[in-house]
Amino acid sequence: MMEFEHMLKPLALSLAMASSLSFISMSLWAEDFKLLKQLENKPTLLKSGEYKGHYYVPSTLNTITWGYLPNKDAKPVLTVSSGSTVTFDTVSHEGLLEDQGRDAEKYFTSKGVKAEHVLPEAKLITGSKLKHDFHKDGPHIITGPVYVEGAMPGDILKVEILKVEPRVPYGVISNRHGKGTLPEFPKRTKHEHASPANPDAYGNVSIFTPIEKNADGIWEGVLKTESSKAIRFPLNPFMGTMGVAANTSEPVHSVPPSFYGGNIDINDLSAGATAYFPVQVPGALFYTGDSHFVQGDGEVALTALEGSARATFKISVLKAGSDKIPGQSLSQPLGENAEFWITPGLDEDLDEAMRKSTREAIRFLVNEYGISEEIAYAYLSAATDFEVSQVVDKTKGIHAMIRKADFKEFKKDAK
Repeated sequence: MMEFEHMLKPLALSLAMASSLSFISMSLWAEDFKLLKQLENKPTLLKSGEYKGHYYVPSTLNTITWGYLPNKDAKPVLTVSSGSTVTFDTVSHEGLLEDQGRDAEKYFTSKGVKAEHVLPEAKLITGSKLKHDFHKDGPHIITGPVYVEGAMPGDILKVEILKVEPRVPYGVISNRHGKGTLPEFPKRTKHEHASPANPDAYGNVSIFTPIEKNADGIWEGVLKTESSKAIRFPLNPFMGTMGVAANTSEPVHSVPPSFYGGNIDINDLSAGATAYFPVQVPGALFYTGDSHFVQGDGEVALTALEGSARATFKISVLKAGSDKIPGQSLSQPLGENAEFWITPGLDEDLDEAMRKSTREAIRFLVNEYGISEEIAYAYLSAATDFEVSQVVDKTKGIHAMIRKADFKEFKKDAK
């Protein structure tokens, strides 16, 4: 026991030093960032300002769920027509959870954030009586759902990701007991008396991580270390959770992704990309949340660099049988960006996720380009990279990155 305590003391000192470094640096960059404050206090059509003509959904106690996704019985917070542009102001759960004290202002100000730079919505959520069970419920704060007129089961919801903007100049990277890739992490002791009043007893690790401008004026994540040096890495903001309501009246946990989307955590679905979801219920009931400033493939510790973001989408209905549906039809999510088609595979077993991604890629190539299964399989083996989306969401994800340029001779025949 004495040896264990001896090992913990340098760790605690290192973490304290890193925390103090973050605190000292706050005043140097916070003033250079424009906080994206809530535009309206309820869902509406914006009639002025930068987002004029957009529908808008804030994160309020009336527009969010904590730990669960909307199901078929969820009451929509807004109704829009197909082809509408919708802007969501989302709130990250990181910094708000019970193992962080369930007090957004206290947590972030302890890291050097000024009280006025803590989102009022975050303070409202943690100060409310909104029920959340840290051990049972999912962690994610989900905003929505939005009812899309004309969307019916069998249709496809096309979601063009126009912009994802950090709302605050900081985020958090967390590792929790029993949640990350490596079972031996975190190496802190978990105690039975853990509670929001005693968050350190959870024994989890949350690393406050500011974002700062580099010499070229580009925002980067900044991980402070025990020395005076920092690890700096580029951002790639995207929404970890997007999807449509499942056709069930049962609660839908926010952690495992599925055929309706949800917590798919594919970092290629950033601004400029498009996601497609098979509609399960009338109106589709689209939602989003779990904003990431940047995430490595695998998301190995448990979370990405997670912070609150503003996401803007163009949401359209593709009717069943439409020749505009990629691959003719879809029974699970599909993604695309300027360079790639993205076919996810989801399963609790990573090998099976790989098989599912490969099968979906073959099906897509056969239907989209009219080639044989044998040729499609050979092409995937020779020229397609399969990336690990994440391995920490109970249901693991792998996705194929099918290079569009390889099919330039098919362009005239493509949808």
